Amino acid sequence: MSGLTHFDESGAAHMVDVSEKAVTARVAQAEGRIVMNAETLERITEGTASKGDVIGVARLAGIMGCKKTPELIPLCHPLPLSKVGIELHADPALPGVRIVATVKTTGQTGVEMEALTAVSVAALTVYDMVKAVDKTMRIEGIRVILKDGGKSGRYEAGTGEAE
Repeated sequence: MSGLTHFDESGAAHMVDVSEKAVTARVAQAEGRIVMNAETLERITEGTASKGDVIGVARLAGIMGCKKTPELIPLCHPLPLSKVGIELHADPALPGVRIVATVKTTGQTGVEMEALTAVSVAALTVYDMVKAVDKTMRIEGIRVILKDGGKSGRYEAGTGEAE
């Protein structure tokens, strides 16, 4: 289990001790998308989905989900979040909705899991709100695209490694 911080010497799962880490400003961004039929996207962008404002509700759900990350992911630390921003954009080329979450904190551990959770919950909410008209939707490409702060430094998707 060498290199995996969530396991002790005997291989048992444990919460990482961050008490010796420096308190630093940290940020993470994650992205994802939900692909759907063009007609479904049209309902969302025109505001004619029967459940209401899909984008607005998904944004709020993503923020709420982000704040619940330590309740959902067993070994995540509860963190004081200083920012949770979620952008949802209709993309006719998919067709679908692209989602980006930005999460910030000042603390002893990063917020990558919170950003990933925010994107996931926002995408699931879009699915829930329009599933009655499109059962073929796919949630795809959820990944961290930026992480900064802390000992491991900066990571940006596409660069291949922490800088």
